[in-house]
Amino acid sequence: MTAAIETREDYRHFLAIPTRWLDNDIYGHVNNVIYYSYFDTVINGYLIREGGFDIHAAPVIGVAVETMCKFRKSLVFPQIVDAGLRVGKLGNSSVRYEVGLFAEGDVELAASGHFVHVFVERSTMRPVPIPDALRACMERLLVA
Repeated sequence: MTAAIETREDYRHFLAIPTRWLDNDIYGHVNNVIYYSYFDTVINGYLIREGGFDIHAAPVIGVAVETMCKFRKSLVFPQIVDAGLRVGKLGNSSVRYEVGLFAEGDVELAASGHFVHVFVERSTMRPVPIPDALRACMERLLVA
């Protein structure tokens, strides 16, 4: 049995990210490591704008403990990437963000994957509960 193909409707939040000339590699498409920067950009941009996250001074920060990306089709400069975001699992101190990357206007996924963040006290790097404001913005993206 094959998994259903995901579409834009499967994601709750989107951010348009322009590709840059330097994102392309020698083979003429966006290099694989850049896809992870798009994941990071949509996740952290959302936390900053919607959750009031202060990346420079917050006493609690999220650290990536797991990442994964499935590449489906190439992205190339100068495309715009529509990065879709949802939350697949929300725990006490951890969250699994799920990301879908689409070329602007395209209905087919270019890539999909996830990031797991564990929230820790910045000074000790020990896990702590996700702060209320961040939890609230994550809950808005939570899928069943």
